[in-house]
Amino acid sequence: MRGLLLAARHLTIVPLGSGAVHDPGALGRAAPWFPVVGLGMGGVLALTEMVTGALFPALLAALLTVTVWKLLTGGLHLDGLADCLDGLSGVDAEQRLRIMSDSRIGVFGAVGLILFLLLEIAAVAELGPAWRWRALLAVPAIGRATPALLAWCFPSARPGGQGAIFGRSVQKWALPVALGTAGVLAGLALGPSGLVALAVACLVALGIGRFFTLRIGGITGDVLGAGVEAAELVALLVISVWIHTGR
Repeated sequence: MRGLLLAARHLTIVPLGSGAVHDPGALGRAAPWFPVVGLGMGGVLALTEMVTGALFPALLAALLTVTVWKLLTGGLHLDGLADCLDGLSGVDAEQRLRIMSDSRIGVFGAVGLILFLLLEIAAVAELGPAWRWRALLAVPAIGRATPALLAWCFPSARPGGQGAIFGRSVQKWALPVALGTAGVLAGLALGPSGLVALAVACLVALGIGRFFTLRIGGITGDVLGAGVEAAELVALLVISVWIHTGR
């Protein structure tokens, strides 16, 4: 349970325990709990959608729901996504890493976040009422299964960084537990479409990890955050495709 509380304190703004997480090693050992925290977030989002959907048109309800979604995480993974996008402007690995470590947001990051959030809001809005709450319940769990996956599959770009400590601390059984938990939750909430969404989301996260390994020599905490955000968006898009094609 200590790992669950640690994961919840890091991944959300819910005030559990004693403040911020300062031990990436302990956080790595808590990685199997990440999808469970995602399920808790999904419960909040499903409830938010039910309330906003009853009061507002679909687009405005989706905007309010996604706002709660990002506020609930404290923008943690969006920050990583923005840093990764800004890093693309670097001419070599050293410069890209330096740009990614800069707390200021650049043009690539700003434009990328705007487009990303627009896509996510539209994806939520276009899901039918019967699917929307179930997707919101499962997708955060799907996204939070990817940090353990990336930590296992790719080296760290900064050997002494917090991302490296996190990766070294992820235990051998963390990956199957995280993926298994996410798979069970996605399957129960969405049926076959949830399992397909999980598979595609993991492939996209792996693609991001591979891309940044080629660009900066490995992954960082920012890449882990970008992987979570990309996995969530892709999962929503896969569910939308599933509904639209009538599967």
